[in-house]
This record gives sequence, structure tokens and C-alpha cells, in this order.
Amino acid sequence: MFDLSQKVAVITGAGSGIGAAIAVLFARQGARVVALDLNESAEATAAAIAAAGGDATARRCDVAKPDDVAGTFRGVAAEFGRLDILVNNAGIAHVGTIEQTTADDLDRLYAVNVRGVFLCAQAAVGIMVPQGHGVILNMASIASLVGVPERFAYAMTKGAVHTMTMSIAIDYVKRGLRCNCICPARIQTPFVDGYLRKHYPDREDEMRRVLDAYQPIGRMGTPEEVAALALYLCSDEAAFVTGQAYPIDGGVLVS
Repeated sequence: MFDLSQKVAVITGAGSGIGAAIAVLFARQGARVVALDLNESAEATAAAIAAAGGDATARRCDVAKPDDVAGTFRGVAAEFGRLDILVNNAGIAHVGTIEQTTADDLDRLYAVNVRGVFLCAQAAVGIMVPQGHGVILNMASIASLVGVPERFAYAMTKGAVHTMTMSIAIDYVKRGLRCNCICPARIQTPFVDGYLRKHYPDREDEMRRVLDAYQPIGRMGTPEEVAALALYLCSDEAAFVTGQAYPIDGGVLVS
């Protein structure tokens, strides 16, 4: 089950955290992984995959820039002749209410979290439709399903990801494409570590316990747990699943 042998999978934001975990797991399941990130961090992910015997290449790509995205996906199509899976994982965060959010903050998040998903999905669809199959998986958030305090701009962008997912799914269901999104609660990633170091330098352990307690299960999730759900949704075992938003939230939505 969950065999991705020889499938070509592009994963954005693959340099760390959830994206890196997805890239590693997909390669372990046989995929030919193309790891994308804004900087050279994707190269470390590809190197780790290669060291474990997997198949991966790394490419620098700013998902907010149309020329970067178009060139990257043209290169993938030219090199591999196909694209089976796109995981739109690249994203940035912002903490604040509407009063604490500037227009520049909003534009910055929109550029990556919304336009980036749009550009990559559009490029992927252009490859997938002629071949008659493909899977797009977007990374949304529970903030696209329920209110989360002090996440105004972030929730706005993830709400857009959620609705883009449904739109792509319904527009292309008759043409062999599937599109779903994952909606995580708090996940223990390098971003969380950096946030705690920056804002609570003398209270990191205390505030980490607060973040853990937000999930009724008593802890944050791990990137590997999100990757496992991503593997299911991108595999042939999920061939009957499209247009869905899958929470992975430690019980937040039922508390």
C-alpha cells in the first residue's frame, strides 16, 4: 500500500519542517522527489534522501514569482516528462489581530500563501491535464475551519487555500485530477522553535507547554504525522477522495 514508485512529486517548502518530512517519506515510498525552496535548504533535504538511497533533486524557487514558478515547472516537465503529484506546502506565518496587521503584512502573506499556491497549482494543472491524471495537495490549517486567536492574516490566506482546493477539485474531477488539503493544528517545526526564541527568550519551556495544551491530546503534532496523512492523500489508495479538507489537529475541532 501507499506505493509511489516512479511517480514524480514536486514539494514546495521542502527545506525543513513538514515539507522536508513529506519529501523524505515520499522518496522512501519510491517517488522521484523534486524538492523546492526559496534557498539552498532544499539541497540538504535532497542530499538526505539520496544518502538513504532515494531519488531526489533540489531546485530553488520563489513560489511568489510567476517567472520562477513557470521556469521551474517547465524544467520538471522537460526532465521527467510528467508530473504526478504536487504538494503546495510553502508558506509563511504572522501573529496578530486585524489591528496588529499592516497592509504590508497582508500583502507579504498573500504573495506566498495564496499567490504561491495559485501559481504552482496552475503550472501543475497545465502538465497534469494533458497526461490525464495528477494529484494536488495543499497545506491549509485549522485556521481555515475555525477561529484561531491572533492569526488574522494567516487565517485569511489559509481560508483562500481551502476554497482554492475545492474549486480545483470540482473543475478537474472529470479530467483525472484530484485536489485535497490538510488542515493541521500546531505542529512542532523550526518555525515554532524560532517563534518561541524570539518572543519568549526566558520562557520557552513555559510557552511550549501552552502551545502543547492548545491541542486536547496534550501536545503539538509532528511533521512526520502530517507527512503520513499526505502520503495517503497522494497515493492511489485515496483515488476516491477529492475536494476535501482533512484536519490533523489533536482534538481541537471536537473540544
